[in-house]
Amino acid sequence: MSNNNVFYAINPVSNEQLDGVFTNVTAAQIDEAVKNATTAFSVFRKKDKNSIADFLNQVADEILNLGDVLLERCHLETGLPLGRLQGERGRTMNQLKLFATVVREGSWVDARIDTAIPDRSPIPKSDIRHILMPLGPVAVFGASNFPLAFSVAGGDTASALAAGCPVVVKGHPAHPGTSELVAKAFQKAIEICNMPKGTFSLLQGNTNEIGGALVKHPEIKAVGFTGSFGGGKALFDLANSRPEPIPVFAEMGSTNPVFILPGALEERGEEIATGMAGSITMGVGQFCTNPGLSFVQKSEGANKFYNQLNKKISEIPAGVMLTPNIKEAFDRGVKKTLAINNVEELAVGLNEASTNAASPRVFKTSMESFNSSENLSEENFGPSSVLVEASTKEEILEVARNLAGHLTATVFGTEKDFAEYSVLFDILEMKVGRVVVNGYPTGVEVCHSMVHGGPYPSTTAPQSTSVGTNAIKRFVRPVCFQDYPNNVLPEALKNENKNNIWRLVNGELTKMKI
Repeated sequence: MSNNNVFYAINPVSNEQLDGVFTNVTAAQIDEAVKNATTAFSVFRKKDKNSIADFLNQVADEILNLGDVLLERCHLETGLPLGRLQGERGRTMNQLKLFATVVREGSWVDARIDTAIPDRSPIPKSDIRHILMPLGPVAVFGASNFPLAFSVAGGDTASALAAGCPVVVKGHPAHPGTSELVAKAFQKAIEICNMPKGTFSLLQGNTNEIGGALVKHPEIKAVGFTGSFGGGKALFDLANSRPEPIPVFAEMGSTNPVFILPGALEERGEEIATGMAGSITMGVGQFCTNPGLSFVQKSEGANKFYNQLNKKISEIPAGVMLTPNIKEAFDRGVKKTLAINNVEELAVGLNEASTNAASPRVFKTSMESFNSSENLSEENFGPSSVLVEASTKEEILEVARNLAGHLTATVFGTEKDFAEYSVLFDILEMKVGRVVVNGYPTGVEVCHSMVHGGPYPSTTAPQSTSVGTNAIKRFVRPVCFQDYPNNVLPEALKNENKNNIWRLVNGELTKMKI
């Protein structure tokens, strides 16, 4: 690995190089960061729940204390509007604070206690107690499209720290200045809260080699990733080729199929088209929940829907994409789609000569063409979507059965539609992590019940979520203690229950001491 490679941030609006020189980390620096995290783990995992909660809250406060400097640098590096970034900063802080509340309450550790029955016949029953414990140092890869909420201090980092795992972040090279500022917020919080220095670290670099070396480090115990299928699958394969394979929680994007049923098309097709235009183009389409694929049945209502969607899309201006590479990939995807037989361009947004600006695109094709071309079911990251026209209900149900895994699926319908297409819901709940009814998939609420995940290839771990408080459970493992002395047990399993958490004691949830 080269010791002297440097890189720079680029303003995607102007393609100009920004101030600041960033250096690719060396193999020795990666090793040092991971070893510091390993040393920190022995201390951090033993911290009481209030100390970890205070630390998460302090990180959120320090991010806010960075002030406009953070937002302005992020705006320069991503081209995202300041208003959007201010909202994203709030989301980043709120998810740190939400995990702090989960940790402070404490019941997430899933304490289970089955007390001994020494006089049971014919075999005495041991005292057996169960708890979730942190895995160890976690490698987190920042995403390009959410430079705050899915990056250095994003959900992967917040949930891993909440679980008691130190984090080593591989910053995204598209926003290195933003990453560096957020890392400073972490370091200040570490000092204030007296956490071990290896609790958090940031590695900068613009090569795949760096990420690969981090994942292969023997002391990394899990990986969190948000990005492309190619990137996530490469890390997954690396992690599973190690002498000690480790879990990779990779969220790899999705086309998020939308099903617009006949009754809904007839009753409110124009309204749905207006909302769909906004969802397709939100954030210049650079959301992993962008509705990239829709299915409708041929009808007069469908024709009205097409006309309204065309009208709305044609009024939307081109938007600057996050990086020149992302724009180039989007353009290749558009060309590939247009080259497929029986694909027409239904709608095009306003053109703009601005650097790295992408115009919205909506394509239309038949069910026959869709079924004969795998390319049409692939994500084209950006403001584009494919409409597929079916002739019958059976075609709609069959295409749903043949879907690969996705993050979301959306169904627009009436009460009559839902009764007639009830089997569609049975199909979709096996295909995605989140089913949306009469709404739009863009926008992922950070809350206790959210699932942002889904079957492969949308993720590498369909049993998990990367958003919501259940994300903490990715970075723990169950440990069982049999016939342990009470004073040696973890605090959450001791008879006294000083943490006042909910525990499953002999099959019943209770906060009572034993």
